[in-house]
Amino acid sequence: MRIDDCCHQSSFILPFPSLYLAVLGNCSIFASYMIETLKKVKAASKELAMISDEKRNKILESIADAIAVHEGELLEANAQDLALMDKNNPLYDRLQLTHERLEGIASDMRHVAALPSPLGHILKESTLPNGLRLKRISVPFGVIGMIYEARPNVSFDVFSLCFKSGNASVLKGSKSADNSNRAIVKMIHGVLEENGVNPSVVELLPATHEATGEMLNAVGYIDLCIPRGGKRLIEFVRDTARVPVIETGAGVVNTYFDKDGDIEKGKRIINNAKTRRVSVCNALDCLIIHGDRLADLGTLCAPLADSNVRIYADEEAFNALKGNYPDGLLHPADADTFGTEFMDYAMAIKTAKDEADALNHISQYGSGHSECIITENEAAARLFQSQVDAACVYWNAPTSFTDGAQFGLGAEIGISTQKLGPRGPMGLEEITTYKWIIEGEGQIRN
Repeated sequence: MRIDDCCHQSSFILPFPSLYLAVLGNCSIFASYMIETLKKVKAASKELAMISDEKRNKILESIADAIAVHEGELLEANAQDLALMDKNNPLYDRLQLTHERLEGIASDMRHVAALPSPLGHILKESTLPNGLRLKRISVPFGVIGMIYEARPNVSFDVFSLCFKSGNASVLKGSKSADNSNRAIVKMIHGVLEENGVNPSVVELLPATHEATGEMLNAVGYIDLCIPRGGKRLIEFVRDTARVPVIETGAGVVNTYFDKDGDIEKGKRIINNAKTRRVSVCNALDCLIIHGDRLADLGTLCAPLADSNVRIYADEEAFNALKGNYPDGLLHPADADTFGTEFMDYAMAIKTAKDEADALNHISQYGSGHSECIITENEAAARLFQSQVDAACVYWNAPTSFTDGAQFGLGAEIGISTQKLGPRGPMGLEEITTYKWIIEGEGQIRN
């Protein structure tokens, strides 16, 4: 390691991540290190704009191939992270990489490579009465910063989408996935260098709170920051950042079983939404059931017992399930039950007197992520879809489909729950902006 002899010097070499902890006590040195890293990414983003879409696609294909070649190294690094986490932690599943998951990641990357470029599209075009020709065209943001928790697959997803869309990326993962993320970025850097591309088009920051703080204040270096994780992370980023932010991730997801709901459809939808992957943001957190259908609640919940799903039910639902669901898994709801993102084999049940009551519950406790109605009544479904304020609103389909790959976007950089800008799964188009091109013949303004 070489660090210049005083903090007045901003240029130094600091091998990340092995020795950065040695300088964390000196905030000015660490801040300088961060600025130098961000400067490199900013410069690389300008070079990225000169790379053809054909070459970008070739590199993404090469990285997809490299995943298989380096599978052993990736899984070994991931095993180091997994060894430090309790297997009963809901985040364990998010953290884990497997042969099958790496194959899926490689497939998604190839899919992204095969998608049309989102850049250079003429979004609007006109000629003014004075002869000026106007075009609005799609362009990259520049540098996108990503803050995410124990999900190393996000490192691949973010890089592939950013690289394809002409954006450089700054990754800030969690300490729990640091070994995995370092191995992933090391592999990507190797492929980029082999293809003559500046590896700083993607950089991984130290997995520290200090790095997060520097990143959120990197005005002039980061054009857009996207947090992906739980409610606390997203709220912290939103409340702290000086750079533009798109909120993603946190999902308190409800499904309403209407008085005209089909039992067989309901069983499949509820079980899939809850148990497919409990730790993801589109997983079901609360089943709302019409009071007239409480007699069917035991049948609807029966598949959940096979996965040992704990149910926290209001009084009416609790009484309906008593004797129809394992006693050890059935609990009364309390003041903190509703509005909780469980991220575990657990869910709430709320009884609604009618559809309006269900809508009021969602309005109060939902997070604007994904909501579902199960009904054979089209009028009820259309009312639900029109009244629910969420990024994705389902009718007779599980919320587990809220996913960029499932929506045909190749992969996703996150699921936006806000209304300003992108909403729902964010793919290539959602991480581009636009600029105006104006052409004239010497006209002047009066």
